[in-house]
Amino acid sequence: MTPVLLVLLVLLATALGSGVVTAARRTLRVVEVHGESMKPGLWPGDRVLVRTLRPGRPGRSGRRVRPGDIVVISRVGPGEGFALDGGTNLVIKRAAAVAGDPIPPGFEALKETRVPPGRLLVLGDNPSRSTDSRQWGLLPESRITGVVLRRLNM
Repeated sequence: MTPVLLVLLVLLATALGSGVVTAARRTLRVVEVHGESMKPGLWPGDRVLVRTLRPGRPGRSGRRVRPGDIVVISRVGPGEGFALDGGTNLVIKRAAAVAGDPIPPGFEALKETRVPPGRLLVLGDNPSRSTDSRQWGLLPESRITGVVLRRLNM
């Protein structure tokens, strides 16, 4: 193998490697948990690996979120229907029901029998310390920024 060909191969491998890193940065992020709403599964200070979702695009499985997924939701500001409590721009909750799912018992005030398209119902795992769909109602799916893949620190 000539030195020129070897240099070209090294440059190609480097370019491909940086492309993989760039793609991973676009689709994965680390989020730190604040608050006690997701205890005992997630504690304040835990870091989670999140697969980011692009607005309006389904994930690899064809669905954005499945019931039971832990999701990261962007904060909702004034004038957008409701406000999320807390001091950060992201909120972590569990998707209890997604579009087409029956509304769980206890949410009769929503006057819906099924979650409408483009909406989801989210709950904290620690109900006594969580502000969630019990207060906010059904959230727009567009507020989901990602799905938690795993906890990083154990």
